[in-house]
Amino acid sequence: MSKNKLYWLFQIIGWSLYFGNEVFVYSVQYGFENQMLFQAFANIILAIFLTHSFRYIVKRYNWIILPMTQIAIRVVLGVFVMTDFMVALNLPLDAKYTGQLLSENPILAIEYFINLSKPTMVWVLVYIFYHYSEEKRQREIEQLKLRNSIKESEAKVLKAQMNPHFIFNALNSIRALVYEDPTKAQQGITQLSNILRSSLIADRRTTISLKEELRTVEDYLALEKVRYEERLQSKWDVDENTLGIQVPPMMLQTLVENAIKHGVQKAIGWGFIEINTSIIKDKLQIKIRNTGQLRSTDSDSESSGFGLKNTAQRLDILYGTDSSFKIYQEDNLTVCAEIEIPTANNDVKNNNISLDSSNIRAAS
Repeated sequence: MSKNKLYWLFQIIGWSLYFGNEVFVYSVQYGFENQMLFQAFANIILAIFLTHSFRYIVKRYNWIILPMTQIAIRVVLGVFVMTDFMVALNLPLDAKYTGQLLSENPILAIEYFINLSKPTMVWVLVYIFYHYSEEKRQREIEQLKLRNSIKESEAKVLKAQMNPHFIFNALNSIRALVYEDPTKAQQGITQLSNILRSSLIADRRTTISLKEELRTVEDYLALEKVRYEERLQSKWDVDENTLGIQVPPMMLQTLVENAIKHGVQKAIGWGFIEINTSIIKDKLQIKIRNTGQLRSTDSDSESSGFGLKNTAQRLDILYGTDSSFKIYQEDNLTVCAEIEIPTANNDVKNNNISLDSSNIRAAS
């Protein structure tokens, strides 16, 4: 049943019960007469008209958004005016029963006012409380929608901030191949094309499967492998059950990119990158270990390299406190980036899914 139908149902039933009780009380005191039914019907019509008019004014001028003191003043004035109208109707109608008492003691009219103001006040308070609660709930819903909209916009901005940096590094890797080995350069262009295609798709999606993300990482590492040759060693330890789980696009690629830039690139001799995925306590855990040393600094350059604030922000936007991201020094020569993402609402039953590359789950 709609709210409007419920409103009219409660209006009719509520006032009918109240004035029906009044008819019963009068019948006990003075004996039942048909005129009492007419008076009750007139009171019901008037009460519904007055309270509905009050409701219209409240909604028309949006009283609910006013401070509580101003609402209270308007409520008192509204009850006073509505009760006056009801007293004006009932005094002449009840003249047959209470007219002599009122003529002898006019102050009894105040008792009329008090008795009729009670149901009116109850109606007004119930309506104001309900309307105020509804208005508050609607504001909370609108604020939640606004926050979600802002978070979605922030996530898109963060993704857009990553792509130019990634493209720049990938092009540098291909450029190194052009004169040395044109065949490998062509292969590198194909790999970059695959990565850019994934990037364009990612810009239109909030999350992608871990399988897709790992393919992007694989193409990126293949390009960097040409650049660093034997200086870059990679190892994959991927649980097949994790491949269907949704993750933020370009997130792992960014971590790997930074691992090379701030770890392998600075390593003496050679360096390694290890990617590990598993499911622990209903959460996807991703570890990216690499050669390097985590320096404690507040500078923007180091922060962008190791801290990766935008990665933490993206996880917070998408998953809130259900996710975590940390980078720590595992030992003297190894840095570990660790991500946890909830698997709720994710399809983790993908035992038959596997990456095309033979590098996965094997050292290269």
